[in-house]
Order: sequence, then C-alpha cells, then structure tokens
Amino acid sequence: MDFLKNKAAPVREDRLAACGAYGGSCCDLSNQSKKGGCLFNTKRTFSQTQGCQLSLSLGMVASIRDSVVVVHAPAGCGANMLQMAGINKVFQQQRAASARGLRWINTNLDEVDVISGGERKLRQAVLKAEQEFRPEAIIVMNACVPALIGDDIDSILDDLQKQVNANIVPIHCEGFKTRIQATAYDAVYHGILRNMVGEEKAKAKRQLSDDPLEEAKRQAQISRTVNLLNVGSMSRVDEVELIRILNALDLNVRVLPCFAHPDDFTYSFEAALNVSICATHDDYFVEHLKAKYGVPYVLRTIPIGITNTNKWIRDIAAFFGIEERAERFIASETEELERALVPYKKQLQGKSVFVTGGEIRILTTAELLYNLGMEVVGLRGYHFDKYGEVLLNEFLEDVPGVDDTVFNVGAGQLFEQANLLRKIKPDLYVGHIGGNGSASKQGFTIFPLFGQSNDYLGYQGVFEVAARVARIMRNPAFNRNLGANTKLPYRESWYSQDPFSYIDHSALLEEQTV
Repeated sequence: MDFLKNKAAPVREDRLAACGAYGGSCCDLSNQSKKGGCLFNTKRTFSQTQGCQLSLSLGMVASIRDSVVVVHAPAGCGANMLQMAGINKVFQQQRAASARGLRWINTNLDEVDVISGGERKLRQAVLKAEQEFRPEAIIVMNACVPALIGDDIDSILDDLQKQVNANIVPIHCEGFKTRIQATAYDAVYHGILRNMVGEEKAKAKRQLSDDPLEEAKRQAQISRTVNLLNVGSMSRVDEVELIRILNALDLNVRVLPCFAHPDDFTYSFEAALNVSICATHDDYFVEHLKAKYGVPYVLRTIPIGITNTNKWIRDIAAFFGIEERAERFIASETEELERALVPYKKQLQGKSVFVTGGEIRILTTAELLYNLGMEVVGLRGYHFDKYGEVLLNEFLEDVPGVDDTVFNVGAGQLFEQANLLRKIKPDLYVGHIGGNGSASKQGFTIFPLFGQSNDYLGYQGVFEVAARVARIMRNPAFNRNLGANTKLPYRESWYSQDPFSYIDHSALLEEQTV
C-alpha cells in the first residue's frame, strides 16, 4: 500500500470496500463479509443524513500544538471549529506545559469566489497565519467548494512554502467524496505523512552527535519507544491509563496525533512499534510507516474491557519478547479488578443493552458490558470493513448466544435506530452524541460511548464504566419522563415496518444464489 505519491488519500469505499448499509444478524454479517466485497454493493433507497469528513478531520488537526488551521471553505464549514474552541486549550494544557489553544483562519468563500476562484483568499490566509502567529505548522483544509470549482491548492501551497517558515500541510477532506466518514482519518494521516514525517526533516531539525556512545543511547531509547495512536477516541485519563500500562512493561511512549507537536510527527518513524487503539482510525498511518520506514505495528483490537485489554497487552509483549512480565502484570491487575467489580455485576446482571458507534469500539464495549452480566441485544456500526470482520469473529467466539443478535450498519440513519429501539426495548442505550438525543426522546437510559473527560480504556476504564453504568441505571427517571413527553417525527406506520426496508440487499441475495 503506497498512496503517498498522490495528492489525496483514496476513499474508504475504494481502499477497503467499506460497507455503509446493512441490516441483519451478527452471524450473517460475519458470513457475508467473508465473501469478498458483496457487502460493499449494498445501498439505501432512502438515506436520512450522513457525516462530513471535513468535520471529523478538523477534530484531529485542531488539537495539534503550535499550529494554525486554515479552513479553505465558506464560513459555515469553518464554524465546525467553534465546538472545539472552549475545550481545546484545557486539553492541550493537560498534555504539555505550553498551550496556545485553538487558532484557525477561515477563507470565507462566497458566491463571487465560486465564479472567480478562491485562490487569492487562500494565499492571504496562509500569509496572515505566518505573520500573525509564527506557527510551526500551517494546516490547510480543502473543503467541498474549492474542490468543486477547481482551486489548485497544492500548487498554491508549494509556492507559498518558499515564502513562509512554517511547514504547510494540505489536507484534502472534501465531504462530498465519500459516504464513509472514517475516510477523514486517512485524509489527515495522508497530509501528515507527506509533509511532516521523514528522515530529511528529522536531520534538518536535529544535530546528531558524533559521539558513538550518545548515538548508542539514542538507538537504545528508540528500541523501547512505542507510538501510541490517539485520533480523539481516548481522553487524557485514558492516555494516562494506557501510558501506565506501557510503562509497567518498561516501554517509552509517544502519543500521536491528537495534542501532539509537529516535531513529534517528524520523529515518529524513530520508534520500535506503532500501537493502535483502533484499526478504523490508524491502519493508513501504520501501514505506510511500515512500508516506508519498516516500523511494525499492533492493530488487532482496542483495549476496552478486560478481555480486549489483555489481548492488546499480549500483542505488544509478544513483539518485545516480554510475555512472562506481561502475564504477571495482567494477572495482578485482573485479580484486583475482578474483586472491585463484584457489586456492579450483581446490579447489572440480566439487563439488556444496545450499543452503537464505530465498528471497533462497539464490539469491544459490548463485550465489556457482557462480562459485567448484561445481555447484548443489538449493535449498530457506522460502517463495516475487514477490520470489523476480524473483531466480529472474535466477538462471536468470546460472547456466546449473540449469533442472532441484530447488527445494523448505517451512520446518520436515526430513523432505522428509532425503529430498532422500539422493537428491541433495551434497558440501556450506549452511543455517541449524534444518536443519544434521539434515543433519550424514546425514553431509554443513555450511557455515552465516549467522553473527553471520562475513562473507558484499560483496567481503570473497566471499573469506571461499570460504576457509571450502575449509577445511571439506578435512576432512569429523567429519560423515562422525557420519553413520555416528547415524540420523534416518525409515524406509527414506520415503527410497524421492517427497520431495514430501505436497505437494498439484492447484491447479497444474488451472491447467495450463485
């Protein structure tokens, strides 16, 4: 896999044949995904909404320290940054002594620019970013409008690079190009890999010592260094927990890309191992670093729940040949955690749960909740690809009785979710912000799948999730009252229909008859 010679990353539909529409059971989804691409051909005859990869890309790059983001787009696209402005500096300060917070410039393209082009405004914005902020990096986000009208941002930025000291990083994240929002991760990593990472850039920034002893010490440091990859799906307390685990294995940790400094990317190839917490996020980055610089990676699972945290640790330990040390650590942590979970398991035993979100996170979270005594009655992923297939197969092995559990694939299709929830009636709904409000209006108890201030990962995360779920389920009165006094904009006739009636499964049926 080598896409770095191209200006932009390919979309997930082309690169991974990612599926964005499916309705059926876990077992059927697993079987269909093994048939090689037929899932990709499923379509919707009606689609309610979908996410924009620009907004997801902004969430990643906005956190990078000592940088300025130039959003080359109309004002509405740049307004995505407002939701990050209040918390960005706080989270930067948690990770570094110096933090300047969120700094961005919008080119504010209008009707005139659609006709005459927005290249002049882009030049002005980049030069203003350099003159006013003197950043280490200027990250330019190319949105739908400049892509449609044909602004050649790469040529402009190549010319501007001669005039500014900051490293200019173009990110092609046009929302209209893909239905799979996770393409945004590839778009950001593509820009970083092409413009921030490399041996020449590292040499230009650092004077290597002629002392053989100093060089030996540096190489020894690199041999125990891992890149821990966080694109926004773990909070600072999650980072602290995973760093604690890796330090217990005598490993040095560099966290990328969120809240990192541009220099961290420059030296990112100087690591013994790339450690992912989510294949959906990181496969593009780790595959290219392995192909170009020979850095191996761990990509199997996300460390949510005891089972998957143990798998994650064992994969890392196997690479460094420290399995015995890892097993002692796992045994000690697991024994202490199991004792602490006893009262929560008694309270949650037999309660049903519906989990929705990213394909990797929902499967590991569902397994965590199952191990707390809950019954998994439904799963809903934003998309599904080969990495979800691997984890789904392990989920089916680890969790008995879920072969016929419903699995829906579809980002933004809240009408399908509303129908499913009415039929399944779970005791607990676990999901992201986009769907939590809708489920609340149906009266279901809500537990957020992720939060920037809460712990979900590692052993500490298991305890925190158990305690918070138990507390929320002890008092579900608010959501019940909300459900009794609000109504979603769907007719009763819709709730009586098949929730997957707008998904075209003809490609799967044709495959079955061949």
